[in-house]
Amino acid sequence: MKKDDKKQDNTEQKLVTVAIHSYEKAVILKSILESEGIPAVIHGVSIIQPTVPGNVRVRINENDLPRALTIIEQVDFTSSVESMDDLDKVKVKNEILIPVDFSDYTMKTCEFGFNLAFDTGCDVKLIHSFFTPYYPMAVPFGDSFSVQTSDKDLYKNIKDKTESEMSALAKNIKQKIADKEFPDVKFSYMLMEGLPEEEVISYSKKQRPRAIVMGTRGSNAKDLDLIGSVTAEVIDGCRTPIFAIPENSKDQDISQMKNILFLTNFREREFKAFDIMMGFIKPYPIKVYLAHMAKKEDVWDEIKLLGTQKYLKEQYPDLDIEYKVIDRDKQLEVILEEFVEENKIDMIAMSSSRRGLFARIFNPGIARRMLFHSDTPLLVIKGL
Repeated sequence: MKKDDKKQDNTEQKLVTVAIHSYEKAVILKSILESEGIPAVIHGVSIIQPTVPGNVRVRINENDLPRALTIIEQVDFTSSVESMDDLDKVKVKNEILIPVDFSDYTMKTCEFGFNLAFDTGCDVKLIHSFFTPYYPMAVPFGDSFSVQTSDKDLYKNIKDKTESEMSALAKNIKQKIADKEFPDVKFSYMLMEGLPEEEVISYSKKQRPRAIVMGTRGSNAKDLDLIGSVTAEVIDGCRTPIFAIPENSKDQDISQMKNILFLTNFREREFKAFDIMMGFIKPYPIKVYLAHMAKKEDVWDEIKLLGTQKYLKEQYPDLDIEYKVIDRDKQLEVILEEFVEENKIDMIAMSSSRRGLFARIFNPGIARRMLFHSDTPLLVIKGL
């Protein structure tokens, strides 16, 4: 193979995202990877001021991924704001956060969020993150980014367009409130420049909204990045309860729901998660299925489920709760979808713990997997 051909093949290799960091941290990680012989490139540098800190992606060749993940798992970029103790000091606000992207199903997400805010006595905060990245189709490693004068006009055009879209959305929502299609809930909005997942996570950690309501394409998801969707990244990155509303979901109001599936692995944190879930659904006569997935021959699982059901029944005497052992004899997504259809489940609720990057990619959690395979709304409550 000729030298030029070899260079072209390297350039055209598929790039995958392995981390999303501030510009400074991305540069550090890039240096670490390259010191281990793994070429890396930073994508998402601001077209206005490329050296100013911002949210950027570190990308590498796909065939370097296994070795890179081993290195990244050892790099601790955790901010002090992510400390459990620090987060517990921040009071939870009576606010429902709704990230919007002006897609076709944005209004469906808003409908659910406004109804949830009305039920819980919260205000609504709409946020949108606009990004002005430089994304060449294939960038040779080591190439530098150049900024042209015309880029300033491009930035202004993007910002103006985003402001116009948000203003139109707010006007549409006000009209729906006037027409009584949406409940009369106080709302405000804000625009931020940066990666949507990073901005939502950052806002959540600093402001502690009561819940986040996000849209997802569910079973229609296609051409996903290796790391996953914005909603999946937010689920992995913050402790705020998250309602993920698929594009093709039916109910847009908890009050319309009849049956909720709560998945359990008999962990202590799930009792707290269950209590948080009840804070959202308590006003309504909803039946809860307490379920654990296991092999049917494991009788201890059924005994533990019975004990958990009795405990929860003592805590919530008016709750209609039934336990089920779901036989795990098929692929996870198939089993859950069959259970959802058979029992007419309106929402799946679960507790989730923060997972490492390696585990998230090669052994994804139930919540992440269901985001891309289900049209049933999800409530994900992080381990507390």
